[in-house]
Amino acid sequence: MGKVVVAEFVSLDGFIQDPSWTAPFWTDGIANYKSGELNGVDALLLGRNTYQMFAASWPEHPEEGAYKDRMNGMPKYVATETLSELEWNANRIEGDVAAAVTKLRTDTDLLVFGSASLVKYLREHQLVDEYRLVVYPVLLGSGVRLFESVDPEATLALAESEVLDNGVLLTTYRVTDNSVVRPSFG
Repeated sequence: MGKVVVAEFVSLDGFIQDPSWTAPFWTDGIANYKSGELNGVDALLLGRNTYQMFAASWPEHPEEGAYKDRMNGMPKYVATETLSELEWNANRIEGDVAAAVTKLRTDTDLLVFGSASLVKYLREHQLVDEYRLVVYPVLLGSGVRLFESVDPEATLALAESEVLDNGVLLTTYRVTDNSVVRPSFG
């Protein structure tokens, strides 16, 4: 059985929108973490906006090497109702996204970058198996949050964590239970 891994750059106050604010913190530690993410899956699962941004930049990206080659070469699945023609080794998910993702993950590990609306949809359909979060020591104050609306007390298990010298946290959380029994207080 494959899995769905959500990978996000997150500000300390929970925002994921437009990660340009992450650039001053970039280190080899983050690069290695991101390489491990990409090499640990079979395909990318992207929302329309993220797909369009990536497809416009990665084929001609100035970075050279294994990461660029892997990013450009691996299969991509795009959840979109508006795009009919896709490039960059991408396939459009037709029909019911939840059913399609469930079928894909029977034998494929999928990695979701960005794609806030898609992540919310996947979470609501209990299709996220793991969150790989790079948490930055910045407060943005506004933007799109990773966890806008969630089931109360859904639980995650910390599987891995590392604190880098610049204060960035590399974390991996596995989804353990979406229906925690709340204790009663007499």
